[in-house]
Amino acid sequence: MTLLEAILYGAVQGLTEYLPVSSSAHLALLPKFLGTQEMGLSFDVFLHLGTLAATLLYFRREWLGLATSLHTAQGRKGTWNVVFATIPALLIGATFRHQIGTVLRGPQLIAVTLMVGGILLYVVDRLATGRRGFGEVESRDAWGVGLFQCLALVPGMSRSGSTILGARFMGLSRESAARFSFFISAPVTAAAVANELRHWNELVSSVSAISPSGSQAEAILILFAGALSAFVFGWLAISGLIRLVSRVGFGVFAAYRVALGIVVLYWL
Repeated sequence: MTLLEAILYGAVQGLTEYLPVSSSAHLALLPKFLGTQEMGLSFDVFLHLGTLAATLLYFRREWLGLATSLHTAQGRKGTWNVVFATIPALLIGATFRHQIGTVLRGPQLIAVTLMVGGILLYVVDRLATGRRGFGEVESRDAWGVGLFQCLALVPGMSRSGSTILGARFMGLSRESAARFSFFISAPVTAAAVANELRHWNELVSSVSAISPSGSQAEAILILFAGALSAFVFGWLAISGLIRLVSRVGFGVFAAYRVALGIVVLYWL
């Protein structure tokens, strides 16, 4: 992998982690379209660390607010909402880890889930009438969003797309749905990184393989370039989407998903 490819992969990860278009689908399809090698485990970990840093820093006031207000009812409510929105995906993901990693793969499945997810996002967004704000999320909303988040375990459905879909279904406004979706991505991403770190030997052995020359120093540079790119483009995606969706909705992303699904279905 070259430095330019690392930056490109980081940009794709950063943008598609937050835009409701499925980062897993894009990262799985990118090597097929570009004819490049697939990411190794170490590179995948660094990309997730980049987007995790973007989430934590962008919402630093909210996270610090939760941490310093645990002694209040409002602080405990916010913390439990994060927990409720996270538990379902972690439990389902851990229970069906093998099936998700083996059976639920392939470009045809990704094409179908891209299109289905896009249509659902458009329909629910158009029919939803809720206008509740980010601070008005109740425990039932968090559980509902958490259940919708389980859809993202299927490649192509999109974590942000599924949680935004769930938040709109539960009555949140477009902007608040996007904010809550991005906010709760931190614990799920951290859990994914922790799970990948369990395979420490594979992770370490994959570092040198990243560099075209086999140089460990070059490999580390490539890893950090990918992580930095994911961080920068993740930050831009968060701030841009929150401003955009309140004005135009999610229709453009739904159309993109359907178009990409058709391309994948007939090309790959």
